[in-house]
Order: sequence, then structure tokens, then C-alpha cells
Amino acid sequence: MFIIVIRTMILYFVVLIVMRVMGKAELSKLDPFQMIILFMIAELAAIPIESVDVPVFSGVAAILTLLLLEVSLSFLSTKSRFISNLLAGRPSILIHHGKINMKELKSQRITVTDLMQHLRIKNYPSFADVDYAVLEANGELSVIPKPEKAPVTLGDMNIPSSSSIMPMILISDGNLYKKNLALLGKDEKYLKKELSRIKITDYSQVFLCFFDEKSQLHVYPKDKGKKNMYKEVSIQ
Repeated sequence: MFIIVIRTMILYFVVLIVMRVMGKAELSKLDPFQMIILFMIAELAAIPIESVDVPVFSGVAAILTLLLLEVSLSFLSTKSRFISNLLAGRPSILIHHGKINMKELKSQRITVTDLMQHLRIKNYPSFADVDYAVLEANGELSVIPKPEKAPVTLGDMNIPSSSSIMPMILISDGNLYKKNLALLGKDEKYLKKELSRIKITDYSQVFLCFFDEKSQLHVYPKDKGKKNMYKEVSIQ
């Protein structure tokens, strides 16, 4: 039993390192090539755990070989369009200038009913609303509406607007995120001053505190009497 635990821990950290080396971009694609790599890594990691007769080094070597293959082919795909299309495939235009491309639908084995369902998920209930619909290489459907059906923006209405900031958590379950505070151009003196306005003197009293895109501070204090239920307290 102890040997299995050790082997499992070793392979866990090996797979974790491999996933980190592959990078966030690779894991977010989930095209056929990446999916095959992930499935094979999972299978190769499981074999030495299930069978103590298989050396751990054999599983690690196989996983590292897959990592080398994945990184190498991913690099080559950035240099060659042919290799990129071979590994990840290419987008398919299902609707072109409002016309349904039946040839592509049949090629991708998608029915008109399936296409309509995907359009409804994208908030376009009718084919008449769509100018282009593209099935991306990773299986996602991108929809470009007709100009008259596109959402109205502030720019279209000539309404001036200031740029927003990315919402950031400043305190989570009593823990201060100093880097986020610095990114917002604030310091602890400012934060403590704002918290004192709602009678909070210590970060441990805060379940959640964050800055929204409009530069407004939101605070959810801990309530000892109501576990797992937290209500925002407005800062006046």
C-alpha cells in the first residue's frame, strides 16, 4: 500500500509539471491533437499506479515523450499553416452571408436542427439574424450577426464612456491580496480607511472584498450567526 501511495504521488507531480509546461493556451484549445495528448497522459499515468510490476520510470519516460512531442508539434504549427491545419483542423463556414452552407453541414455531420440549437444558445433564434456562422477548429461556434441585428453599443449612439477596469478581489476569507491592491494603485491605508467606515477593524472580519469595473468597492463581512450566508454591506 505504501508503495502505491509513493508511486501515485510521483506520477501526480510529474503530470502536474507536464500540464504546466504545456501552458494555459494549449489546455484551453482542446482541439483533437490536445485531447489525444491529454487522454494518453492520463492513461500512461494510470498504468504504473495500477500495476506495480511496471516501473515508474517507464510511465514518466512515456509521459515526457508525449510532452516533447506536443511542444515540438505546437511550435511547428506556429511556423507552418499546413501542420497547424493537419493537427487542429480548420474553421468551417456554416452560414455565409445569410446562406446556409449545406455542403459544410454534411461534411461536419451537423443537422439544421443542431445548427439552430447552437444559434439559440448564442442568442440568435433565427437564421435570418445571422450573417456568418463559423465552426471553429476547437468545436466552438462563432456567430456574426447581420448589421441590423447586432447589439447597439455606446459608440453607435455617440455616448461617451470611460474605460473600465478589470474587477479584482482584494480580500478573500480574511486573506489580503496585496498584488491586486497595488495593481489598482491603492494601498492598505486606503483599504483600512474604507473598511473602518463600516466598523471593520481587521481583515479576518471580511469574507469577500472586491473592486468592480466601475472602481466601486464591495464588502461582504462575515456573520457569525449565519454560516455560509454573506450579505454585502454598503460603504457610505
